[in-house]
Amino acid sequence: MTHTSRPRIGISRCLLGDEVRFDGGHKRDTFLTTTFGRCVDWVPVCPEVEVGMGVPREAIQLVADPSGVPSGAHLVRLLGVKSGTDWTTDMSRYARDRVRELKVANLSGYVLKKDSPSCGMERVRVHQHGMRTRSGRGLFAEALLQGWPNLPVEEEGRLNDPVLRENFVERVFAYQRLRELFADRWNGGDLVRFHTVHKLQLLAHSRTGYTELGRLVAGLKGHPRRELAERYQTTFMRALARTATPGRHADVMTHILGHLKRLLDAGDRRELLEAIDAHRRGEVPLIVPITLIRHHVRRHDVEYLRDQVYLDNGVRS
Repeated sequence: MTHTSRPRIGISRCLLGDEVRFDGGHKRDTFLTTTFGRCVDWVPVCPEVEVGMGVPREAIQLVADPSGVPSGAHLVRLLGVKSGTDWTTDMSRYARDRVRELKVANLSGYVLKKDSPSCGMERVRVHQHGMRTRSGRGLFAEALLQGWPNLPVEEEGRLNDPVLRENFVERVFAYQRLRELFADRWNGGDLVRFHTVHKLQLLAHSRTGYTELGRLVAGLKGHPRRELAERYQTTFMRALARTATPGRHADVMTHILGHLKRLLDAGDRRELLEAIDAHRRGEVPLIVPITLIRHHVRRHDVEYLRDQVYLDNGVRS
């Protein structure tokens, strides 16, 4: 299974170094621009500029108001800090329309600016009676998450966590493969092949998700095609959103060892099992046992394992 292009990722423009913030500055993120950026094509968006606020501009904030619009756990309005100018209706309308446009752009993920009253995904400040709580969500982020629930979305701050970063990158490539599967004419055989090569990846994230998806595939003739595609995508992405732990990785690699044990001599089996156990204990990174497994799979040309996306760290291209 191959990609025809690099993933296209939506991103808050300021994270690329564009000077679009309220003070005319930027928040360039080195990982995104120099590391991840080599693997993807960015689709930059700045809701505040695109809605007409300009650069530089008055700072804005979320203010709790019973007559406001839903955002996160609160009814909020989006107001200018000094003037009180109300951008709630304009931003909400813009966000809804912009998300619809972005769906046509075939995105495979989105990176939002943390803490932003327009783009923050979680824990955005909400002002109420002189108090501030970290309980809000930016109005554009709210529209994106509600209107596109399967899309992998993260904030740049959370991507500083290596585990969350790895999970996001893995989900981006997985979502692109899903889109490519269902974008053209597909049949039951195509879905079975897709599911088969993702078996080990799914097991590393969620055995429950893998089982549920297996039932869907087994009963595919009993579902309308569109309904089946939607249910499979939703369940697949929900499963991958669960972080793969060293313990689950070790269980999957032990399963792989079961396919290899008759092909390996005692020394190779012992070496691989020791590497797997060391990863389970957190002593070595995943790449150590995975590299050993790849070597043996190539050496013995084990077709079932050779085709598994899991052995490409989930980012096969």
